Amino acid sequence: MTTAGPHPGPPPAARPLLHIPEERTAALVDEDLALDAARAAFAATVNGPVFPSLAVHGSDPRNRFTLKPSASARHAGVKIGTYWPGNAEHGLPRHHSTLLLLDQTTGRLAAVLEVGIANAYRTAAADALAVDLLARPDATTLAVFGTGHQAAYEVRAVSRVRAVGAVLVVGRTAERAERTAAALAAQGHEARAVSAVEACARADVIVTATTARADTPPLFEASWIRPGTHLSCMGADAPGKRELPPELFPRARVFCDLPEQARRMGESQHAPADTVLTPLGDVLTGRTEGRTADGDITVFDSSGIGGQDLYLGLALLEKMDISL
Repeated sequence: MTTAGPHPGPPPAARPLLHIPEERTAALVDEDLALDAARAAFAATVNGPVFPSLAVHGSDPRNRFTLKPSASARHAGVKIGTYWPGNAEHGLPRHHSTLLLLDQTTGRLAAVLEVGIANAYRTAAADALAVDLLARPDATTLAVFGTGHQAAYEVRAVSRVRAVGAVLVVGRTAERAERTAAALAAQGHEARAVSAVEACARADVIVTATTARADTPPLFEASWIRPGTHLSCMGADAPGKRELPPELFPRARVFCDLPEQARRMGESQHAPADTVLTPLGDVLTGRTEGRTADGDITVFDSSGIGGQDLYLGLALLEKMDISL
């Protein structure tokens, strides 16, 4: 005969599932909130858990989505980021993001936040943080490679941390570049469309935000990049994607969000094996140096980590006076 152990207590009362729609998060997010959340997220990478992302495709291989898990001392969740290129034919954004936060008592879903627009702020905030930590203090000329929805967010975010004067726009076609430059000019930026050669020759900061892949030529030649330039590479976030010429890596000091992930699905998947990848969180917290000389070429390889999404979601909830 065995003695039964103590009976478990009643299960915790189930909380109603919290749903925050896209319209509400889009109305609440701004550059300052996103940048503060990025600082918190990258600082947390130093001593906290950081999980790699998983990039897969939908039932149609043209449709892709990523799973970005995250955890802090009190919260955990996963962001699902989708890229459905056919949405453009229906007048819908090609990108969307949904953040799922778990109830840490029961493991059930506690909150669902639709964060499509907020995710664009989140991505640009990582760029701005990297520029703030790595670009020359006197950087004023910004070049943007890419004419998609992300370009304007990148320009606004970088303009928060550097006194950006000229914005140089490079696109796959002159028409796209001119259209994007005109839209930026309407927002108050001194923007114009230029060639890739001119952009690299004049830029202090280069942001790449494209869907370029490794089976197409890089966006520019390595020899076009001047000493002292900072590059934030935001587009490579899945195996097979590439924006930079691999020949640039030996000339640069390379920083990233998570070295293991950058090697697998970031820009650094195309870097030589002996390339040193320094976590940006180490620079943020003073564990290592960023730029050491005006002539350094610095590269930030941003493949995206779940902590960015977790801390952004928590910041949005805090702004709504909601706690989990």
